[in-house]
Amino acid sequence: MRYLSTRGHADRKQFCEILLEGLAPDGGLYLPESYPQIDASALSRLREVWQSQGYAALAFEVLSLYIDDIPRDDLQALCRKTYTPEVFGTKEIVPLKPLQAAGQAQPEMYLEALSNGPTLAFKDMAMQLLGNLFEYELARRGEALNIFGATSGDTGSAAEYAMRGKKGVRVFMTSPNGRMSPFQQAQMFSLLDGNIHNIAIEGVFDDCQDIVKAVSNDLDFKRKYKIGTVNSINWARLLAQVVYYFAGYFQATQSNDQKVSFTVPSGNFGNVCAGHVARMMGLPIDRLVVATNENDVLDEFFRTGVYRVRGTADTHETSSPSMDISKASNFERFVFDLLGRDAAQTKAIFGEGLSRQGFFDLSGDARFAQAVTTYGFDSGRSTHADRLKTIQQVFAAYGVMIDTHTADGVKVAKEHLNPQVPMIVLETALPIKFAATIVEALGRQPERPPQFEGIEALPKRVQVMKADVALVKAYIQQHCD
Repeated sequence: MRYLSTRGHADRKQFCEILLEGLAPDGGLYLPESYPQIDASALSRLREVWQSQGYAALAFEVLSLYIDDIPRDDLQALCRKTYTPEVFGTKEIVPLKPLQAAGQAQPEMYLEALSNGPTLAFKDMAMQLLGNLFEYELARRGEALNIFGATSGDTGSAAEYAMRGKKGVRVFMTSPNGRMSPFQQAQMFSLLDGNIHNIAIEGVFDDCQDIVKAVSNDLDFKRKYKIGTVNSINWARLLAQVVYYFAGYFQATQSNDQKVSFTVPSGNFGNVCAGHVARMMGLPIDRLVVATNENDVLDEFFRTGVYRVRGTADTHETSSPSMDISKASNFERFVFDLLGRDAAQTKAIFGEGLSRQGFFDLSGDARFAQAVTTYGFDSGRSTHADRLKTIQQVFAAYGVMIDTHTADGVKVAKEHLNPQVPMIVLETALPIKFAATIVEALGRQPERPPQFEGIEALPKRVQVMKADVALVKAYIQQHCD
């Protein structure tokens, strides 16, 4: 299996090369040269693996289709080490929760519980594996890695919990100063491990993401300081997320003749892009529904064909803060496929074009219609009032408490239900991470896992910094030299 850049760089690389690299040298994102295809017999075999051996075995089977430069026994051991009931709380790892009231013949929809890991967010599903992959590959090479990332709330804590104490790894994580929930901030900033560095940027998430991309595109700096990334621009992280689409499908269906749809709360497009990959492989997915909050750049694109980046001043601060994103990094991967893998056009619109104009318009391109017809995408938008109403409705009807981002997903999913096709909403976090909005909606505090009691009062270590690439580079240099 070889990987190419969405912007046409001549190199073709193996998995372990791009595992430690992040962006391609031309600023593009890595994708496989082709997606492995799952036919009916292979899908039946994967269903049997899921039913008889569980999530870790399913992960190994899916990942091994993309990874051929790690010995199979080692990859299997890494999957078994990562996906355990002790780490993720249940034997199923990602159990489905039916939203079904008394008297209903079938569930209205399902929630796929992705938030039972160490930091109570879906990012743990990939990040726990990534931590083990990094440690394995760095030990094999006898090298070290400085991970540099950006978070709007959950990636940072998931990365830091996965990497803390890992040999040969330092983490430098940027986040928008004051724009995460108190619980999210406490999860990150209370980690005092020597290899963890938190940098709070005065700005919004997109400013943090721009700094990460600028550093990644400085090839000399990147090589000298061995910079890698755990953001969803890293293909390995996105690949790990593909697995839970298969697990969700197998739980919601009895046979491979059935289809399912997924609704995915989306900011950076990584989570739903993994669904796109699963669908391209042949998983019987009917619709992939993108749910945004007030920062609706993705919903606008799927409705109009116009992708319009918002500036800092126009990026709303919302009660689903992990989706307060107006530059969806992973969107380039999907557009590359949508444009027939035309690397020159992808480079033109995501490179100079987007930075110069701030938007691109595919409404006049005949291929834009394929986003719906060929690739199965729909979209919708949710507001703070919608979130409160949805949290109240789901709790009243089903006795289930959901977080704000999952509420965005449920609200949009209701607009795209098909009685013949089960709808699965990806649960993205536990409610405790956004307690203030839960209290506003329900008048009660969400349940807090015992290990997080009093976390907001713990000592914190964080460096506040202006949104300046040079300042961040200097900080990295200071702690690496």
